[in-house]
Amino acid sequence: MSITVKAYIEHDELALVPTLRRLEDIEIEVITQANTDPDSDVFPFLIEYDDPDELEAYLDRDPTIDRYELVDANDGTFIYYIEHPNGTQLLSPVVTSVNGFMLRAETRRRGWFVQLQLPGRDALNTIWEYAAECDMNFDIIEVYGNTDTGTNVSFGLTDEQVEALTTAYRCGYFNEPRDMALSDVADEIGVSSTAMSGRLRRGMRNLISAALIDEDTE
Repeated sequence: MSITVKAYIEHDELALVPTLRRLEDIEIEVITQANTDPDSDVFPFLIEYDDPDELEAYLDRDPTIDRYELVDANDGTFIYYIEHPNGTQLLSPVVTSVNGFMLRAETRRRGWFVQLQLPGRDALNTIWEYAAECDMNFDIIEVYGNTDTGTNVSFGLTDEQVEALTTAYRCGYFNEPRDMALSDVADEIGVSSTAMSGRLRRGMRNLISAALIDEDTE
């Protein structure tokens, strides 16, 4: 079953992050292309910034840029082909390697917001493990899974968090007053109270982030 993943990623050596963190009011977006080469290190970027000379001065000093070529410019909007040197952190190679597609990638705060189309949760796990190995913050916002009966939204929850939240709900842990203590809910799935508490906190955080927080404004 294919899934669509929305995530926020941060790392000091992610592409163009040094420029992003030095220039206020800059907006950068990867232009979607049908690139099937996981080893490619050249990508088209759309950059919005008022001062082209200042922009290129910072591009020249950005350690994640080996060379760049201006393709088009129009009233504060620029399209560049940018080549990255070895050592630049990129998510696209691992996404391509698991037969996924990067549907959207744009800068947010101090990193990148990405929307990925993946063949399944195994592919997502591979990307998660890759990010962890690179010390890359990979914060899942939402996961949409398409089934034959409709659309299933798991809101970026891991299987363990889903199990913890649904068990706690069935046991009346969220009732007022509670029908069951945390330790008893933890016993239901055979984990410690500390582990259960952590799964509930992280699960509720993902639910709130996905259902109540608008990532376009946060």
